[in-house]
Amino acid sequence: MATATTAGHKSRRQYAAEQYSFGTMATTVDPSTMQPAPAAYGQPAYPGAGTMYTPAAAPVVSPAAAAPAAPVPAAPAAGVQPQYGGFQPIGAAQADAGLSQQFSQMSMGGAAPPAQNLKAPPQMSVPLNQLYNIDLLQQLPPPISDLALPPPPFILPPNASVTNSPTANCQLPYMRSTLNAVPTSNSLLKKSKLPFALVIQPYTSLRDEEDPVPVVSDSIISRCRRCRTYINPFISFIDQGHRWRCNMCNLTNDVPTAFDWDALNSKQVDRWSRAELNHSVVEFVAPPEYMVRPPQPLVYVFLIDVSANAVASGLVATTARTILESLDRIPNKDKRTRLAFICVNSSLHYFTVPPPPAAPEPTMLVVSDLDEPFLPVPHNLLVPLAECRAGIESLLNKLNDMFANSTTTTNAMGPALKAAHKLIGNVGGKIICLMASLPNVGPGKLEVRDDKKSLSAGAEKALLQTQNSFYKSFAVECSKSQVSIDMFLFSAQYQDVASLSNLPRYTSGQTYFYPGWNAGRSEDAIKFAHEFSEHLSMEIALEAVLRVRASSGIRMSTFYGNFFTRSSDLCAFPSFPRDQSYCVEVAIDETISKPFVSLQAAVLHTTCNGERRIRVMTLAIPTTSNLSDLYASADQIAITSFYAQRAAEKALSSGLQDARDLVGGKLAEMLQTYRKELMTSNVGASAPLQFCANLRLLPLLFLALIKNIGLRKSAQIPSDIRSAALDLLGTLPAKYLIQYLHPDFYCLHDMPDTAGRQDAETGEIVLPPKMNLTAERLERHGLYLIDDGQTQFLWVGRDAVPQLIVDVWGLPALEHVKTGKTTLPVLDTDFNQRINAILAKLREKKGSTIWPNMYVVREDGDPSLKLWASTFLIEDRADQGQSYMEFLTNLRERIS
Repeated sequence: MATATTAGHKSRRQYAAEQYSFGTMATTVDPSTMQPAPAAYGQPAYPGAGTMYTPAAAPVVSPAAAAPAAPVPAAPAAGVQPQYGGFQPIGAAQADAGLSQQFSQMSMGGAAPPAQNLKAPPQMSVPLNQLYNIDLLQQLPPPISDLALPPPPFILPPNASVTNSPTANCQLPYMRSTLNAVPTSNSLLKKSKLPFALVIQPYTSLRDEEDPVPVVSDSIISRCRRCRTYINPFISFIDQGHRWRCNMCNLTNDVPTAFDWDALNSKQVDRWSRAELNHSVVEFVAPPEYMVRPPQPLVYVFLIDVSANAVASGLVATTARTILESLDRIPNKDKRTRLAFICVNSSLHYFTVPPPPAAPEPTMLVVSDLDEPFLPVPHNLLVPLAECRAGIESLLNKLNDMFANSTTTTNAMGPALKAAHKLIGNVGGKIICLMASLPNVGPGKLEVRDDKKSLSAGAEKALLQTQNSFYKSFAVECSKSQVSIDMFLFSAQYQDVASLSNLPRYTSGQTYFYPGWNAGRSEDAIKFAHEFSEHLSMEIALEAVLRVRASSGIRMSTFYGNFFTRSSDLCAFPSFPRDQSYCVEVAIDETISKPFVSLQAAVLHTTCNGERRIRVMTLAIPTTSNLSDLYASADQIAITSFYAQRAAEKALSSGLQDARDLVGGKLAEMLQTYRKELMTSNVGASAPLQFCANLRLLPLLFLALIKNIGLRKSAQIPSDIRSAALDLLGTLPAKYLIQYLHPDFYCLHDMPDTAGRQDAETGEIVLPPKMNLTAERLERHGLYLIDDGQTQFLWVGRDAVPQLIVDVWGLPALEHVKTGKTTLPVLDTDFNQRINAILAKLREKKGSTIWPNMYVVREDGDPSLKLWASTFLIEDRADQGQSYMEFLTNLRERIS
């Protein structure tokens, strides 16, 4: 098919035009259904969907106009954007002359800050986000572009922060709150039916250099004497800057004498340039008093299944090769990283690696006592990577050959875990288990309990819980010894993920599940090798604890995530991964009188380089006594993240139906409260289903959560698949969780000219526009991509034109296209290269180790594969579920 060029630019290929029987109907999103993206929440242009709210219909009152007596904030400097309303810049001309003169005489170095920051901000009423009503049933199809919008901003009083820094308030994704305006009383919070919780992601990338944070390296750590809050941008200085008042408990503290002095260079420093006063996220280098013992080295014990199943599937060979190729990626800057290898089948196989100048040849020692496993020799089992590199490489090169003729199907993983703990329990570290069979002998023995009869009988609750108490009790013991466990599970048969996932859950690890994995398929081998290598290269934090503090009257009530709760407010992490997030439910115990509250999360940890540090994240949120402010400031992404965590926990403790009821019931409560308290009364089933504009996609996200494979009502989903999905719901960072619940859906055959090519300004690959997840978008001649972050589906219509097949696959006709798990070939055609560029771009996941597999689905192909892909179209009735329209209609009837 010929293509036309205009002014040297190649136009996009219109494959749809070749379908004579279908005309030239484009399969792009109808512009009339697109929602205009607002400049920010609370602006008149926010509610789209065919009805543009005008200032006359929904007036917007600016803070300056509503409170003329208050100082008017100056506009930020060019190129500086306030982050989420967390900072209101202050004009220098507003500074009080007397206090400015005092500060100029204090010899602090640098210019004085705005004078209002030296005292507590005055009590004043600042208008918060505006509330806009929309009818959910009139907002169809739902405007999915809203998922990319930032949450409603934090509108803090003027002078809330002590410096004019745009990063004074915590930014996404480190911390986000379900409510960006906090109710002043618990009764108001209960009345709203909205949750108050924090979604915390202390690390946003796998390695520090990819997303560095400011580091306070002079060991001057100023903390409140009473509540132990770290000094932050929202404190206030008094007594001519010699003391500071805590923004949590109001206690007055002395400013350290070295706070304004550079001891290294023996000179005064500018107080107002210190990182802890300008940035909400900082790291302190901890002094010796923060250490119970010398910094722990990085320790890995590889526990490798060498039973017949593991050898036959290629797991042993692929594992050894991946570790060998990743030795340079394992963090080891301080040359203290240590490794050990234990192989397991019916016996335990230890390997001694002698250090130089001895011969680098490793020796295998076999222990058959599974009831009381012991270490056969005291030395050379846990060896330094830097010193014993040659011996480790020799072992990895020979590992597969050592067990090539293995015929035993026995797996003594429980005894192997106990042996690994005995090996590193006094030091701490990470045990990485790679298992291709069910542990079936010794402590921790498991039995096959997953069959179709149990699924159809509604026994999902028991199948999602551990069948052996060994796994939880052993995990708690490991946590106390600073040992974490990661599980890589590969069995093609039942492997009891529900039981084995308890090990990572209570030791801050992660569970990776590869059902039906076989190294003979290159796609399987590449996926595991990539994820395992990224996992090994991750700069984890060691022997870490997380504590969240808050203003008086607020406390942390419940924590969700992979860790062990050591006390009511302290979470213990033997190793702190960088690809997980955590939720904390917040309770209000007393009436709040402050104009804003502060919350601070601190992670005390040891870096991979043996340095003790504290990462501190501070968030300030305005308060309100109005229900409308709560709804107008609610964050639909954070609310979904919180209820995903709660639903996963509910499914494990009470069953899937209770988890689904929890999600649906909470949504109904919010809609009913909104209708009763914030809308004029409507009677009858024909009444509109109204909600606030900033939460208009919350029903869609909740429906997606109910339809997720972890919670979906179906008797065809194996319990291992469900358990792995629930693990993801409980650990994925918000960005990837939303994609996991609501996959991205792209039209490829008629994408814009720029899609799949580099942007001239950013250099990034441009992605096609996203579409609603419904089969109504599928044309019979089209090519589409569905991506939930874990799996990619390339959907080919039954009437795809031959030229499309030639350009993408280099094949003559559709029937020659291989379906199922596969890899798209790389051809010398523009269209193929653009699609490969899009697939590669979508696999670039900052802060994640996941490498999604791609499945090709032909509309006229395998029915089961087609059904699987169609379950991702959550706005439809796939797999006996409700369509989004039916879901909303039932909600309206329920709250009426």
